[in-house]
Amino acid sequence: MESNNSATKKVRGWAEPKTFMQQLKDVTRIRSIVKIGALGALGFLLMELFQIPMPFAPAFMKVDFGDVPGLIGGFAMGPVAGFLIQLVKNILKLFTSETVGVGELSNLIVGSTFVLVSSIIYRRSHNKKGAIVGLIVGSLAMSCIAVLSNTFFIFPAYAAAIKLDLDVLATQIGAANGLVSNYMTLMLFSVFPFNLVKTLLESVVTFLLYKRISPILHSWS
Repeated sequence: MESNNSATKKVRGWAEPKTFMQQLKDVTRIRSIVKIGALGALGFLLMELFQIPMPFAPAFMKVDFGDVPGLIGGFAMGPVAGFLIQLVKNILKLFTSETVGVGELSNLIVGSTFVLVSSIIYRRSHNKKGAIVGLIVGSLAMSCIAVLSNTFFIFPAYAAAIKLDLDVLATQIGAANGLVSNYMTLMLFSVFPFNLVKTLLESVVTFLLYKRISPILHSWS
């Protein structure tokens, strides 16, 4: 009976849980390193090739699907692998950076939050409900961390690097987004909803693709 359940789970593509130490051991294997590198490179390509501007957000913030490989890898191989995929993706992005590395640091912080929270919750509840709850909580966590990190560190650092006046930026965004009138409302009514939209789209894509891709990742281990 137990083998039938295992076979069913394998066919459905929902991974079995592993401890943190097992994940650390797994990610040091050659095949795991290759999978992490490949998924990280795919995340980089998705960041570069698919960029959707949002009218209510700053022009340098665009929706992409670069977190999807990290989410799929995190679900299939564990949170540690998911974080490493995000790290590889952003290291590659440094070579084409237009934000002097600030954007890549921001992406690593918020993207890793999304991947880690989602995959940790999924690791504790290995079924569709666990995946959905993980993606929802991960989306909210990423959006909140995005507001905090951008408010106090990322936006000020980026503004200093390119000599950008943040109040002027808020005024410019306010022309398209009537809810934005100053720096704090820029964070609350532009950065926060931007990240909610991004994570919602990535969550839908991840949920639709995971069952199809995870058997491939599990078979090559």
